[in-house]
Amino acid sequence: MTLVAKRREDYRAPEFTITDIALDFTLDPSATKVVSELKVKRQGAANAPLKLDGEHMQLLEVAIDDLPFGDYEQTDSGLVLNNVPDAFTLRIVTQVNPSENKALEGLYLSNGVYCTQCEAEGFRRITYYLDRPDVLARFTVKITGDKASLPTMLANGNPIEQGSNTDGTHWILWQDPFPKPSYLFALVAGSFDQLTDTFVTQSGKSVALELFVDKGKRQRGEFALEALKRSMRWDEEVFGLEYDLDIYMIVAVDFFNMGAMENKGLNVFNSKFVLADQASATDEDFFNVESVIAHEYFHNWTGNRVTCRDWFQLSLKEGLTVFRDQQFSSDMSSPLSNRIKQVRVMREHQFAEDASAMSHPIRPDEVIEMNNFYTVTV
Repeated sequence: MTLVAKRREDYRAPEFTITDIALDFTLDPSATKVVSELKVKRQGAANAPLKLDGEHMQLLEVAIDDLPFGDYEQTDSGLVLNNVPDAFTLRIVTQVNPSENKALEGLYLSNGVYCTQCEAEGFRRITYYLDRPDVLARFTVKITGDKASLPTMLANGNPIEQGSNTDGTHWILWQDPFPKPSYLFALVAGSFDQLTDTFVTQSGKSVALELFVDKGKRQRGEFALEALKRSMRWDEEVFGLEYDLDIYMIVAVDFFNMGAMENKGLNVFNSKFVLADQASATDEDFFNVESVIAHEYFHNWTGNRVTCRDWFQLSLKEGLTVFRDQQFSSDMSSPLSNRIKQVRVMREHQFAEDASAMSHPIRPDEVIEMNNFYTVTV
């Protein structure tokens, strides 16, 4: 596949939007089946085809309004559907291989745990979709998996129904009532130790807090859970922003490759950013855990509920959320010591990058690989 640079000035609003998506996963290490039902609505030219992003998966079925549809073309980067109505339900069935997904984007299997990473463009490895930040849809997700090896199956939003099957599998249905871009989708399934707590918001709503960690590491997660509650209270008191779902979940596993990810209601972290042993961790360790927990929580409003138009605007959500987590850290400890820490990061890392051959503006004009956007400067 030829690599083509994406240019900021080439942005165009999508010809279609998706208002709702229902996903049905049947988890299997080498052949996970994904059934996707999309509510699609035209918002552009009357004769425009529907161009969906998708790669590294097997297409099994395409149907529109419950009828088989054949007027489509598969490309290296997606699926083009011609002569589609202005509003319709699109059903797409795909199959992916989580155990062979070495890119660790989309859905992958590591250490017996199914996990997703969709920012920036990983969702297109799960199903065909308008995989861009300016398409926001309400997600409903059903997960079916082996009950013995996958006792915990998580997705965004609130759990609304669950049950067991006669073949040794079980299922759970999750619903996120708030429209979100595809990069915030998350699925995690495996066997974990769990910590739980409750947070009561300023309006009196009780929110269940759940922290899932690798087996044997439960005690090391206690500080992170307390840091989460401090973050939630601070965001209410300082910015007037209250958490909007019934449950907030954090998964901390050793293998997660992105450090930390703010998926709506289901944050996923590498363990080093969440776990801290009271007997051996340093003050700096505790500071970093509190800061990262806060940063990903603050994304709930600055990044998730209010997101960026396209990836060239990445600094808007990241810069604002970094500012918010820095203010939080200053309030939790010392404003002066925190400011010194921030200046040191700029001098030692950002200034060095800006003085090198890798120098670039905070809003670059073009990019080939979107994951390369995540720099100290941006």
